[in-house]
Amino acid sequence: MIWTLFFLSAPLEHPIPQLPCSPQTSEVAQPSEERRNEESLMGELSELVQKVVKTSSWWERHGIDACILALNFFALPAGFLFLRSDTALPFLLGIFVLGMVHHTVTVKGSHLASHNALTESKAWGKVWAIFFVEICTAFTAEQATYNHVKIHHGYTNVIGLGDSSTWKFPFLNRYIYMFVAPVAIPVLTPLVAIGLLKEVELKTAVRTLCCMFLGLYSHYWLLLNFSGFQSTWSALTCMLVTRSLLAHPYIHVNIFQHIGLPMFSAEKKPKRIHLMSSGVLNLPRNVLLDWSFGHSIISCHVEHHLFPNLSDNMCLKIKPIVSRYLKEKKLTYNEDSYMSRLRLFLRHYETLMVHAPPITELVGIQ
Repeated sequence: MIWTLFFLSAPLEHPIPQLPCSPQTSEVAQPSEERRNEESLMGELSELVQKVVKTSSWWERHGIDACILALNFFALPAGFLFLRSDTALPFLLGIFVLGMVHHTVTVKGSHLASHNALTESKAWGKVWAIFFVEICTAFTAEQATYNHVKIHHGYTNVIGLGDSSTWKFPFLNRYIYMFVAPVAIPVLTPLVAIGLLKEVELKTAVRTLCCMFLGLYSHYWLLLNFSGFQSTWSALTCMLVTRSLLAHPYIHVNIFQHIGLPMFSAEKKPKRIHLMSSGVLNLPRNVLLDWSFGHSIISCHVEHHLFPNLSDNMCLKIKPIVSRYLKEKKLTYNEDSYMSRLRLFLRHYETLMVHAPPITELVGIQ
């Protein structure tokens, strides 16, 4: 689910007004001295973070997140068992358990695996990426890594590259997009993945198709043979409901944390620390979303973009260091609530999700 791609929106001829959530900027290019200053700032922050990482145990670096993922797999039998019930409460509990497990595995698990944040071994990292992205999520690991790690992280908020425009459906109105369309994610994800297979080698395409089939059919088979569903359509409907249980906040979070913030041209983008601090936003901690999506997607997204190879728990651990450092250096540290961003996107949907974003130019460190 995490890797579903949407259509690109075409740029409009008329300019789009800058929203209040994006800071006012000048068109003066950054002097080379200020650029060097930014490089030294990133180096200084990296040293502070690396000190924390080196003194952290394996349990802190990888164990906590691995334990969360393992607990979700252990909960699967209970979820399928609850679905056997003829009474409403246990049945709904089964839907909730399977929905939570699915989103934790496909969002948190796939996200960490694509960044090789589950292990320090590259070989095992590849294995986990295939398992979480292809078997559990029904997507292709190579395209997930390329689109998310190489493009989105490498060119965050750069127009035409990592500007999050792939999340836009300009022909849908605000209410359909925000509250109805997310239900289609479980159907769109494998379809998009199949369409992208033409861009990978034949052996990779065959492997991906086999893994996708294994994951989807296993879910379907368990519903029929373990949960007692009597028909194909009832099992498929249950699959759709559980796989879209948290699809709405998933879509919302992905657009809230980048769109509406400063965008840059590839030729005039600032250095990494300024690019990530100004173009990424943190949401408040939320027990449900932190568990299922991970800290690096919810409350530590700025930290994740600055240090993408760290696990969710490590992003949470370095958060005080990063936020304090950026604020001390008078750099942007974007934070906003979920409801505030939701209201903003409903009010300014046309500007944010239909029109082309304006290009921002920053003037170094103030």
